[in-house]
Amino acid sequence: MLIEESKIVEALGLNTIVPTKRTHLQFVSSDQNRPGLQFSGYFTHFANDRMQIIGRAEMSYLDSLDTVIRTERLREYFSYDIPCIVICRDMECPDDIAMLARERGVPLYSSPMFTTRFEYTAVLYLNRCLAKRETIHGGLIDVHGVGVMITGESGVGKSEAALELIKRGHQLVADDIVDIMRVSDMRLIGEAPEMVRYFMEIRGIGIIDIRAMFGIGAVIKTKSIDMVIHLEHWVKERSYDRLGAIEETTEILGVQVPYVLLPVKPGRNLAIVIEVAARNFQLRRQGYNAAEALDNRLMEITRG
Repeated sequence: MLIEESKIVEALGLNTIVPTKRTHLQFVSSDQNRPGLQFSGYFTHFANDRMQIIGRAEMSYLDSLDTVIRTERLREYFSYDIPCIVICRDMECPDDIAMLARERGVPLYSSPMFTTRFEYTAVLYLNRCLAKRETIHGGLIDVHGVGVMITGESGVGKSEAALELIKRGHQLVADDIVDIMRVSDMRLIGEAPEMVRYFMEIRGIGIIDIRAMFGIGAVIKTKSIDMVIHLEHWVKERSYDRLGAIEETTEILGVQVPYVLLPVKPGRNLAIVIEVAARNFQLRRQGYNAAEALDNRLMEITRG
C-alpha cells in the first residue's frame, strides 16, 4: 500500500537525513526489520519490503566490522529495494550509509525515540494505514465501555436511540455513517468521517452538534466495535429470540461480531434496552450467561 511520505514523517516525528523524490512510500506490512542479520552477511529471508530500523545494537555491530567487510555488507544491503530506513535514539548517521542511501534513492530518517518505543509506535501507525476498511450505514456509541454499532433501515430510530443514550451519559462516535477499519484479526475500530464528526441528524429538528450541545465528554473520536444491534420494525408474525441462549454473530471485514436483532414498536424505550444489551455483553465476556444460569437452575429443580 502507498502511504504519503509527508504524513509518515509527521505522524512518527521523524527527522529527514536523506530526502526522497517520492511522494509516497510503499509498504506491504506493518512489521519492521532490524537488519542485524543482514549486517552479519545473512540475506536469506531478508524482509527488505518492510521499514528498516537501525538501533544501538545494529550500529555497534557495524562499527566493529573491518572497513572492507563493512562496505561489502552495506552495498549488498542497499542492493535490495527498501521502502525507508530509520535510525533511532538520534544516533549520528555514518557517512557511508548516507552516501549509499542517496545513491539508491532510499529515504533515510532519524528518530529521538528508543528503538523498542519507536517500533511500537510505528506498528500502531502502519496498522491503521494498512487496515482493511469499510463504510457502513449506522451509528456507533460507547455504552459502558462497549462499542455498540446500531444499524437498521432509514427512519427506524437509530439517531433517536443514540441521542437518548448520549443524554444518559454515553458517548457518540458516529451517527449515520461509520468508517470501519480492521486493525487485527479479531479487532475492528470505527470512527466518523471527519466532515460529519460529532454531528447528528434528527428528523424534524435537523443537524445538531453533539459536542457543542452536550460538551466534550459526550463524544469520542474512535471506538472498537464490540457488538452490532440491528433495529427493525416489529413484525407480528415473526418469532424473535426470547432467551438469548445462542449468541448470534455477523461478519464485518472477516471478523465475527456479536449481533442482536432488536424489534422496534411504539412505547419501547430503545436506549434502555441497548444499555442492558451492552451490560449483558460485558457479563458474557466475563463468563456469565443468564440463559445458561436459568437453564442450570431449572435442571437442579427437576432433579430435586
